[in-house]
Amino acid sequence: MSPPAKDRPADLVTGTLESALYAKDLDEAHGFYGGILGLELIGRAPGRHVFYRVGGSVLLIFNADATSRPPARQSRLPVPPHGATGPGHYCFAVPGDLLDRLRDALVAAGVVIEQQVVWPGGARSFYTRDPAGNSIEFADPALWTAEGRNEKAAQTRRPVP
Repeated sequence: MSPPAKDRPADLVTGTLESALYAKDLDEAHGFYGGILGLELIGRAPGRHVFYRVGGSVLLIFNADATSRPPARQSRLPVPPHGATGPGHYCFAVPGDLLDRLRDALVAAGVVIEQQVVWPGGARSFYTRDPAGNSIEFADPALWTAEGRNEKAAQTRRPVP
């Protein structure tokens, strides 16, 4: 039996504060996120991490070789070890009417667009890769509204034989 709504941990959460991706070459990552995308750099520790402001949240990019080891006992910030291998995924919210302008600016900067998608409810997104190979999506926030998902269409859609 589920706890009453007011007692569920999910009811106390107000959003995503930070998300992490991993990259071995943080200078390349900074060239993409800080240079091409122009995100505000808010933290940097050479060989360990670069942090960027993204609207009301933070994108953390770590070198997993540095963060997968436990911190020194006397560390000022004893964060538990973490890391990942293989490509991750991160999605930036972009108003639907600005997606084409952003895509064109990225292409002009030499960024390869890997895929463009029109979702069942009409919301759009496109994907590229950062220098570490992470899948980076830029999507209309309507994608995750009931209208954007067009739940009825998704529920009635039949696989193509």
